[in-house]
Amino acid sequence: MTTELYFIYDSHCPWSYATTPLVNALQQAYPEMNVHLLHSAHYIGKDSAGEEQMEAAARMSGLKFGRDHIRYVNSPKSSIKTANFMAWLQAKQADKQLDVLNALQRAHFIEGNPLSNKHDFNDIVEKFKLSPSNKVFKDELSMDAEYVLEGIEEIQQVIGTTGFPVLVMTVNDNAIFIDHSQYLSSPHAVVAAVEKEIAAIKLAKTES
Repeated sequence: MTTELYFIYDSHCPWSYATTPLVNALQQAYPEMNVHLLHSAHYIGKDSAGEEQMEAAARMSGLKFGRDHIRYVNSPKSSIKTANFMAWLQAKQADKQLDVLNALQRAHFIEGNPLSNKHDFNDIVEKFKLSPSNKVFKDELSMDAEYVLEGIEEIQQVIGTTGFPVLVMTVNDNAIFIDHSQYLSSPHAVVAAVEKEIAAIKLAKTES
């Protein structure tokens, strides 16, 4: 059984932050699964998710948002450098990407780190022993990040939505669309739901 998980997210989106625990739970349940973290680079310094969305995400997931994040919650956000950073990581050290995403979201949503210049990434670069090149921290999307956006577009065409966050798991040739909103308050429940889907797929195969 070949399993892959595709998570379309934005590092500066509170709903993506609330959905990452589901990705963590699925990765723990299926350690052999290939996880593809696809950063949508939605925020380009013109707007933010804002207070209302943050409060709704906090209410549904029970996750905490730090005081410094809350203070600047309505200020415009740019996730371009984070998109570049994550695309670079996926190309160079994919085994670290989920741990790094958790750390980045913690830095942004708990510690209030805007992740808007190279210096903002120093702690995470050191902690995970990474060596990204300077062009990762430019103000425009890197080629790697553009490539990720192409991948997102293909998935969006298949599932018929341009929204995010999105979770899709593939089992051999079958795709399971996971409605993340159902599991935000209890991330581990997603594992049982996926197991049911996989059992149904296997059953259909034996019957055909």
